[in-house]
Amino acid sequence: MSALQRKETGEKVADTEILTKGCQAFGISVTERQTEQFLAYYDLLIEWNKVMNLTAITEFEEVMSKHFVDSCALGKAVELDGKKRLLDVGTGAGFPGIPLKIIRPELEVVLLDSLNKRVKFLNEVIERLGLTGITAIHGRAEDIAKQKEYRGSFDLVVSRAVANLSSLSEYCLPFVKTGGLFVPYKSGSVDLELSEAEKAIKVLGGEYRDTVRFTLPDTDIDRTLVVIGKVKETPKKYPRKAGTPSKDPIR
Repeated sequence: MSALQRKETGEKVADTEILTKGCQAFGISVTERQTEQFLAYYDLLIEWNKVMNLTAITEFEEVMSKHFVDSCALGKAVELDGKKRLLDVGTGAGFPGIPLKIIRPELEVVLLDSLNKRVKFLNEVIERLGLTGITAIHGRAEDIAKQKEYRGSFDLVVSRAVANLSSLSEYCLPFVKTGGLFVPYKSGSVDLELSEAEKAIKVLGGEYRDTVRFTLPDTDIDRTLVVIGKVKETPKKYPRKAGTPSKDPIR
C-alpha cells in the first residue's frame, strides 16, 4: 500500500504531521494538495530506490523530516515569495529543489545533476506530481555554468551536495545573477569551513551575508544555512575545468 493510500485509509496521518508541523516551524503552511504531492514523491523515491541508489534514508518518518522538511528550511534564511528563478546544483534525488517547488509553486526551478539516470527519476517525479515551471538537466556544474542560458541567470542557487564550501562556491556562484543569493545547506558548525572559503567567495564575486543555525524539528540534528550574496560577476575563468574545484579549491 502506498503512502498516499495509507493516508486515504486513515493510516499514517499522524506521521504527515512531521511534515506539516516541521514546515510550520519555518513559517510555511502545507496544503492538503501539497501533502498529497509529498506522499506521491515518497512513493516514487522508494520505488526507484529499489533499482538505483537515490537515498540511504527510506523510513517514512525520516524521509518526511530529514529530506522534505530539511529541504523546506530555506524559508528560514531567505524570502521565497515571488517568481524567483532557482537552481539546485547536485540535486540527486531532488533535494531541496522539488520540495521547494511543491511549497512554492511560483518558483521557476532547474534541477542539475551529473548522473543521467537520476535525471530520468526527477523527470518521472515532475510528471507524476503534475509540476510545471521546473526542469531537470543532465551535466556537470563546471560545464553547464559556461552556457549563456544558465550563467548569471538565477536569483537563488542552492545545494545540499557534500563538498567543502570553497569548491561548492566555485560550482554555484557562477550561476547566480548579481544581486542574487547562493545558499548551501550544511551540517553543524561551519565557522572553520567558512573561514577557509573566504577568499574563494570573494574571488568568485560573492559576499558573506549570514549564517542561519537551527535544529531540524523533532530531531537532534544541527543544520546550517550559509547566505552568500552575489555582488559582482564571476570572472570568466571560473569555474575551472571539471574536477579541478574539488581537487584544488581556491585558497
